Amino acid sequence: MTFTESIQTCFSKYADFNGRASKSEFWWWVLFVFLATIAANILNDKLGILISLVTLLPNIAVTARRLHDTNRSGWWQLIGIIPVIGWIIMIVWCVQEPVSQSKYD
Repeated sequence: MTFTESIQTCFSKYADFNGRASKSEFWWWVLFVFLATIAANILNDKLGILISLVTLLPNIAVTARRLHDTNRSGWWQLIGIIPVIGWIIMIVWCVQEPVSQSKYD
């Protein structure tokens, strides 16, 4: 999946927590959100906050779909609340290869 396709898919599945997201879809989306937030913050702090709020729900949705692709529940992203250790666990899970048969299909 390309950068543009990933952004289009994530916005078209704005609040779709079902299904699976490929590694490329997830990581292109993460890069887009990171770059858009940085650029918006450079222009105006309030614009950066707005971008973060607009992309919050699709970010949660694509992360849930990515976890489904590794055969985990989307609720596992709550482990990211734990500083450092939770973040490391989430990164490890999100870079894992997909499971061929997922119970979340």
